Amino acid sequence: MYSLFGYGNMIADRHRMNAYVKALEGCIKPGSIVLDIGTGTGICAILACKLGAKQVYAIESNSAIAVAKLAAQDNDCGDKIEFIQAMSVNVDLPEKVDVIVSDLRGILPFFQEHIPSIIDARSRFLQTGGTMIPLRDRLWGTLVHAPELYHSYSSLWQQDIPYNLNLESPRSFLFHAWKKCTISLEQCLTEPLLFAVLDYAQISTPNLQVKLEWRAEKAGLGHGICLWFDSLLTTGVEFSNAPGQPDLIYGKAFLPWLEPVAIASGDRIICDLKANLVGGQYIWQWNSKIITGGKTRADFKQSTFNAKLINREALERRSLDYIPQVNENGIITSFILSLMDKNNNLEAIARECAALFPQRFPTWKNAVNQVREVIDDYGQ
Repeated sequence: MYSLFGYGNMIADRHRMNAYVKALEGCIKPGSIVLDIGTGTGICAILACKLGAKQVYAIESNSAIAVAKLAAQDNDCGDKIEFIQAMSVNVDLPEKVDVIVSDLRGILPFFQEHIPSIIDARSRFLQTGGTMIPLRDRLWGTLVHAPELYHSYSSLWQQDIPYNLNLESPRSFLFHAWKKCTISLEQCLTEPLLFAVLDYAQISTPNLQVKLEWRAEKAGLGHGICLWFDSLLTTGVEFSNAPGQPDLIYGKAFLPWLEPVAIASGDRIICDLKANLVGGQYIWQWNSKIITGGKTRADFKQSTFNAKLINREALERRSLDYIPQVNENGIITSFILSLMDKNNNLEAIARECAALFPQRFPTWKNAVNQVREVIDDYGQ
């Protein structure tokens, strides 16, 4: 979930905002029907109204939508925007739209439910001949020399800390996680490689599986792989997040190797890269080989799955033959749900909870917060 500070940083990114404004100016016509997915604080929805849209549907699952409603009123377009707090895949609209605008990406476009949401919205809501913003994202990668960035991994859980502790095992988890980074042109050891094109008018799968291969152009110590994207929002309007370009809010992704490798000019670097959407989150896998003159000098197999702290009991609960039992929280939640839609107010439900679960809630006021959480999750 983004905070208001996070949304503010997006607006403050002038390169990103200027590109989206130009794209909207080129696509919104008087009378246009617009869908803004992930409206956040409502900036694109409000801009669409100011550009002549007749109706805007602004969808946002974050509670920031309350701020968006206020912003729409402040800009005299509250009557043209219907705000819907939900995931777009769970929404039905009364009409087709002429324009779908979104920015659901994270550091990379393969982020949470971004791609499934776009596929769903395109198929259910977009008029024939309608416009998608963005039209296309392209993904790039390069091998990088990044000693300081790598040190942010290797310096944690060092073995030379006091107390005579061996912390190599927890430290080993870190190198299966990637992070946001800033990379300069001088740190790139290979030419950038275009390895994927996401055409949002046609994309049909949220997953990625590609083989990246570079030939090192200069010698240096390689620490891992850097990935980024550039975007075509609409014809003639684009931005790039590449090294050497102005930094954007998205940043770049650094996928570390298990250890640094000295790279010689002419070395081949091969990376089998996968990103699979599982339960709303991506599992990334990058298997890298460094080859000199036909000889493999390094062979790393890494996955963000190996960075997850999942114990044996948690894995067993994911098994298809696992027989679940309801815990106390589940029983209480079920009881609260049973009292909803029966003309019970919050206080009445809390009193019932305290009466039935006195060890958990000594007084009815102790039950209020849990009742509120259930109402937030399942009520309306």
